[in-house]
Amino acid sequence: MKGLEIARKYYETYGAEMIEKNCHDISSQIAVGLVGEGSQCFGFDDDISKDHDFAPGFCMWLKEHDFICSGEKLQRAYDCLPDMFCGLSRDNIQDGSRVGVMSVKGFYRKYLGITDAPKTNRGWLFLRETALAVCTNGEVFRDELGKFSEIRKALLGFYPEDVLRKKIAARAAVMSQAGQYNLIRCLQREDNVASMLSVSRFTESALSMIFLLNRRYMPFYKWAYRSACDLPNLKAAVAKIGELNDMMCSLHIFGYRKARDVVFQITEDICSEVADELNRQGFSDVTSPFLQDHLKDIMIRIGDSEIRGLPAIYDYGI
Repeated sequence: MKGLEIARKYYETYGAEMIEKNCHDISSQIAVGLVGEGSQCFGFDDDISKDHDFAPGFCMWLKEHDFICSGEKLQRAYDCLPDMFCGLSRDNIQDGSRVGVMSVKGFYRKYLGITDAPKTNRGWLFLRETALAVCTNGEVFRDELGKFSEIRKALLGFYPEDVLRKKIAARAAVMSQAGQYNLIRCLQREDNVASMLSVSRFTESALSMIFLLNRRYMPFYKWAYRSACDLPNLKAAVAKIGELNDMMCSLHIFGYRKARDVVFQITEDICSEVADELNRQGFSDVTSPFLQDHLKDIMIRIGDSEIRGLPAIYDYGI
């Protein structure tokens, strides 16, 4: 049974009654669910991830006044819920701050540094994609008040168009620099460390690009490739990213000369797939597979002059 299902069952079996009994006057204003850090929130929990922080539990989000007045009482009641459920013990929880009682503002402040969805393009641009993934994963079991879900819905609406274009331009710049240019040169020099750093930077930017072109937030690096495999757009490019990293892990077997040619072709295939998708979605009309060639065409379509004027090569919340 997956962690999200266990969390819902635990809430339905014990949590709902506990909330009603201890906070009857505000029970209808308490949002409940499981959202945040942890493989179970992304649906990626497996036998390996269950060695820590995998246990029955759920989150309760209160508005600020209710959190101040009733948060401690509700947390004490939550701590007294049965330890064992579905064969799992709450003793396995190492980071108790991931579940239990929290304020709506406190939850979003913890991950985003702000208490509401951004109001400006610049505010959106510098938010970390992984933090946005954390705030929009999992499941909300109930939220009659709607404040927690209101912010969540705004975040799920994804980036404003000008921000999306800027981030796509930035990813294209790094992909071309690290993958189509520097990676091959590092392999020619037989510099193993520089080659691995180049492919790492290329891979991260390529995965981010693929998530952006699917209108999804890229999760924590440990889950980024696995999550990308489930995206509908650019499946071939995702598979090629797996091939590229397999090849890099086998340099000592294939040797630099042979690996260089294969890596070059795989990298070009990935960038060509991305270039085609940029054309298909209307971000660029340039047909070149070299992603650096697309930057001007992408950037000129950004209406916000402040965002358009920022440097192209920058992480911008990766």
